[in-house]
Amino acid sequence: MSAVPHCGHPLRPEVAVPRRTKSPNTRLAELLDESGLPAKGLARRVVALGRDGGARLGYDHNSVRRWLEGEQPLAPAPRLVAAVLSEALGRRVTPAEAGFGPDDADAALEFALTWTDSISTAATLYRSDTERRRALVGAVFSPGAYPATAARWLTLPGADVPVHRGRARVGRPEIEAIRQMSRAFRDLDNRVGGGRIRSTVVQYLDSNVAPLLRGTYTEEVGRDLFSAAAEMTRMVGWMAYDAEAHGIAQRYLVQALRMARTAGDAALSAEILAAMGHQAVYVGRAGVAVDLARAAQAAAARSGHPALLAECHLIEAHGHAGIGDGRATSASLRAGQKAFGAEPADTPEWLAYFDGAYLSAKIAHCFRALGSDAQTARYAEQSLQMNGDYVRGKAFNLLILASAHARTEPDRAVDIGERALDLVEGLESRRAVSYLRDLRHRLRPHAALPEVAGFGERAAALSSAG
Repeated sequence: MSAVPHCGHPLRPEVAVPRRTKSPNTRLAELLDESGLPAKGLARRVVALGRDGGARLGYDHNSVRRWLEGEQPLAPAPRLVAAVLSEALGRRVTPAEAGFGPDDADAALEFALTWTDSISTAATLYRSDTERRRALVGAVFSPGAYPATAARWLTLPGADVPVHRGRARVGRPEIEAIRQMSRAFRDLDNRVGGGRIRSTVVQYLDSNVAPLLRGTYTEEVGRDLFSAAAEMTRMVGWMAYDAEAHGIAQRYLVQALRMARTAGDAALSAEILAAMGHQAVYVGRAGVAVDLARAAQAAAARSGHPALLAECHLIEAHGHAGIGDGRATSASLRAGQKAFGAEPADTPEWLAYFDGAYLSAKIAHCFRALGSDAQTARYAEQSLQMNGDYVRGKAFNLLILASAHARTEPDRAVDIGERALDLVEGLESRRAVSYLRDLRHRLRPHAALPEVAGFGERAAALSSAG
């Protein structure tokens, strides 16, 4: 995850910079009262959430008292406070609603009511990321943002009509250039991990795509433009997720979904909702993943792509598995396998990765979450019959297979793990390093075995570097 800059001395609260004449923060007081959180409890959760994101903070109940009196803390505290309150209240709370100042990074969590508003929101996100503004670098995952986004996506009435007049004239050549760049970036992402190229893709969005969104285009061209922009924006979100920069990933995926909605692209909307569900499982929000997967299924069913519908069912299965509901997991897996076996249709380029091997990999993940080593190993073995271009995916699949053998066959787990290590060394993927750490943890009971000890030393060095 991108490191969050130090926000004050680790043993004492940071010095706040007043942004206006102090007056009591009644909004924060009302939210605290509604949530039932005491000042000390709020401070403790803010510090813990900041620590998860790499920030060393020293807030306590006195800090909260000063905020209630009207003091404005520096970033990332406003977002952390809002995230804690969102969790406590079960709905999304923004820093502004908590009585703090506006935040461009927070605005990117909004699924804009109008497609024209989404242009400026996305452009600000790209520019903030390019300039590595402190507010975005320290962005945290907001538990309430995805449910709110999915609800607005489902209920927003009418179709958008993306007709715009601006300085640059947009036509087919400009859109095709975006799609060609997406192909190149997608290939690199699969081969070397998103961490190596994300900044390059963001710069392209900022310098090339944002000006086109503000340009002149007809409705037909506008829909294609927003579809191409949504695809690349989703890609950056996935790269940030792969780097475990979950707050940044979330903001890109929200904006990508808004663009896909403007484009009227049901297939890409389903893919983005599925990506949100994928991330939700990873960060421990399995119930949210189930809801997102069901919303994705509604879009996938309209798209006419069986593989896409299968993917959405498998995301739901993974969510159920994360909750520990084996029966619901099995039902969703059956639905996914049935959809995948339907008559194939032409699929978008960005869906080419979803083949039989990927299907097996997702099933293996579900059984891993349920604690079934035998079934995990069975499907992980099948997943290795995959396209060799997907280097990161193969590393994941090998690590899943190794973890399934770690408890009873540590020597075999090490052999497989060594193969995975060879691949991980060439990647910049925090997720891959996290999978590697999990394998080391599973092998810990066998640490006395020479082969396990040797593997552990090599893996530890890579984990530390990652």
